[in-house]
Amino acid sequence: MRKFIDLNCDMGESYYDKIIGNDKNILPYITSCNIACGFHGGDPETILKTICLAIQNNVKIGAHPSFHDIEGFGRRKYNLKSKELESILLYQIHAVKGMTESSGAKLNHVKPHGALYNMASKDLNIAETIVKSIKKVDSNLILYGPSMNKWKKLSENHGIKYLSEVFSDRNYNDDLSLVDRKLGDAMITDPELSLEHINNMIEKGKVKTITGKLENIDLDTICIHGDQPNALLFAKTLHKSLKYRGLL
Repeated sequence: MRKFIDLNCDMGESYYDKIIGNDKNILPYITSCNIACGFHGGDPETILKTICLAIQNNVKIGAHPSFHDIEGFGRRKYNLKSKELESILLYQIHAVKGMTESSGAKLNHVKPHGALYNMASKDLNIAETIVKSIKKVDSNLILYGPSMNKWKKLSENHGIKYLSEVFSDRNYNDDLSLVDRKLGDAMITDPELSLEHINNMIEKGKVKTITGKLENIDLDTICIHGDQPNALLFAKTLHKSLKYRGLL
């Protein structure tokens, strides 16, 4: 039996007068957070506030870079040249890293957001640009990425530790890609169904896909999307279950 499972949540996605998520109340129930870097969400004040709240709750801090896409919340695809992608990644990761260090803590990991994450899961050139950018910032940073994906081997070949991430609130296709958000069954909205979904992964190493198949999956960290309406309830439910089983 595994000894520890990381529970992460995407945070700091509010910007100026647009409030997204329930960060302050969720933080006591998670072990790591992925803080928006200003390109899909987050403004300087929000980023700093989220960093300080994470430190207060002893939660590991990660950067959550994306394409420059506030209007689309980072969920629209962009075809960037490698150097352009590298530049926006270096800019975002360094910003959150610097703000974290000035607050007396250390950046723990990087988790790409939205379309960038999904595109890198299928395109190893994009994945490699992300890995190399992380390495340029700090080779001790951990990459949070999709489970059972070639991205993991690529990351490890570059000396970057990789944690296999699964999603508590998203349904999977048979190829372990996430069901497109445009479809009605992309999200899992019931915390109890989410718990069943995660328990299959923990106990059986399997995920039930949208077609009903059971596919192998590896799990190091579980994600809760902070912008979904039931995020706090999901965090409390998963925290209670993992804590009871000695996994948190």
